[in-house]
Amino acid sequence: MANIIELKNVSKTYGRSIKTTVLHNVSLSFEEHSFNSIIGASGSGKSTILNIMGTLDKPSEGEVYIKGNRIDTMKKNSLAEIRNKTIGFIFQFHYLLPEFTVLENVLMPYRIGKGKLNDKIIKRAEELLYLVGIDKVKNNMATNLSGGQQQRTAIARALLNNPDIVLADEPTGNLDSKSTESVYELLRDINKEYSTTFVIITHDNRIAEKTDRIINITDGKVDGDFTAEAYKKSNFVV
Repeated sequence: MANIIELKNVSKTYGRSIKTTVLHNVSLSFEEHSFNSIIGASGSGKSTILNIMGTLDKPSEGEVYIKGNRIDTMKKNSLAEIRNKTIGFIFQFHYLLPEFTVLENVLMPYRIGKGKLNDKIIKRAEELLYLVGIDKVKNNMATNLSGGQQQRTAIARALLNNPDIVLADEPTGNLDSKSTESVYELLRDINKEYSTTFVIITHDNRIAEKTDRIINITDGKVDGDFTAEAYKKSNFVV
């Protein structure tokens, strides 16, 4: 399969007078439709990689490609269009808007990108809420949901514009073990049904082992690249 994401010799340095380099010459690629995880200790640089892939940050050095298009040299408007059409984000903190209902929160990416809603997009939002199992609470305010329901709302929102890529940063970090298992089964189902490419950031070996490919980041460098089966046999310690 073709690569949908490519990082070529990417480095990232923060600060001017006092410089801190958090990524060192990272080269990575991810195939279309794949289900991947990036694992590493806190501060290892894994979230910085996700932010660069998601156009939320730019590398200090190196090149970044999404669907064959170089994005690190693009202007803000072009990047915003890619984020809205091509990439869905799921974060540890769901960032739902408390003054809106579940359905309204899911519709927000469309409203930001195109403004006026139509019956077709509302129907898609409702179908996604059914897919993630919370269609019965679609008219609830976002604050009147359990943690698991809030994260499922965030997943539906990430899928609204039918993105080719979903980037998830510790998506179950605030959930109990039962909800965590349920959410990851859901992400896997979405990957299979919609052929969506997933890159999941985690520090939890148990979560990483549910993916097909596991990339370990240590001190801003790629320290290992495994299939799930090879990772289990490697006794790799984060």
